[in-house]
Amino acid sequence: MLITSRPWTADAVPAQHGRTAVVTGANTGLGFETARMLAERGATVVLACRDAAKAAAAAQRIRAVAPGGRVATLALDLASQASVHRAADRLRAEHERIDLLVNNAGGMRPVLRVTEDGFECTLATNHLGPFAFTGLVLDRLLAAPGSRVVTVSSIGHLAGRIRFGDPHFTSGYRRWPAYFQSKLANLMFTFELNRRLAAAGAPTVAPTVALAAHPGNARTEFGRDMNRLLRALLLGKRTRPVTSWFIQDPEIGALATVRAAADPAARGGDYYGPGGFGQFTGYPVRVRPGVRARDAAAGARLWRESERLTGVRYPFGR
Repeated sequence: MLITSRPWTADAVPAQHGRTAVVTGANTGLGFETARMLAERGATVVLACRDAAKAAAAAQRIRAVAPGGRVATLALDLASQASVHRAADRLRAEHERIDLLVNNAGGMRPVLRVTEDGFECTLATNHLGPFAFTGLVLDRLLAAPGSRVVTVSSIGHLAGRIRFGDPHFTSGYRRWPAYFQSKLANLMFTFELNRRLAAAGAPTVAPTVALAAHPGNARTEFGRDMNRLLRALLLGKRTRPVTSWFIQDPEIGALATVRAAADPAARGGDYYGPGGFGQFTGYPVRVRPGVRARDAAAGARLWRESERLTGVRYPFGR
């Protein structure tokens, strides 16, 4: 169910001067477009990426269109808890405050891969890595009045279920259930984080809040592992007139994330996605998450399990 809202385009993004934004997975696709829009509005942007060369190239591309913006890179592999800790340590050393953290990076493994930490890779990259990274830099967010944590989910969360008994699919891996689980976890994390921030009390006049967004269906590198013919049909330039109702360019898909990050009217716990048919395409509006995403008891349970797996405890209690 869509909650109606006035159209929100790139022109609506307010000035971001004086704000520091960290965007994970910002070297391409949705993350790149998010970082570019924020830099063009004056934000200092940190591109937190696994591939240092691709991150450097993306930074150069952003500087070319946002000559007044400051762009830096940060090595971050969310599938590795050691890398997450190193990146958080460096970020905290270089920034006394962070105004915006966009947990954008994500992916899906076609076959089972277990990380060095013993986690199923899709869950590690899409949820456990962002959970740990956010917790490790949260003090820098709490130091910035009005700061936000924005986590990118997916329409697929509606089909997701948290397999508390076997979250790493040791009993048999299936790529889509693993992906949908991780995207449901993104929303449950967002809502539980926002609840805990509110319960902890406001350390500033404008407290830190957590929000979420999803891009609908966007033409990005996410589908690189799909069937080649299907990929050509959905992502090819020649088929765009036919598929435009179903899939959109990343600069439009990224607007939901940017709205959650920058719209002055957005509030903690808001969830944004495309306003078109099925939430596949269109400019961003506030949308309603699935029932399982709003289950507070399950959200608290996932939080405890995430703490146990990562060893990261957030700097507030509940």
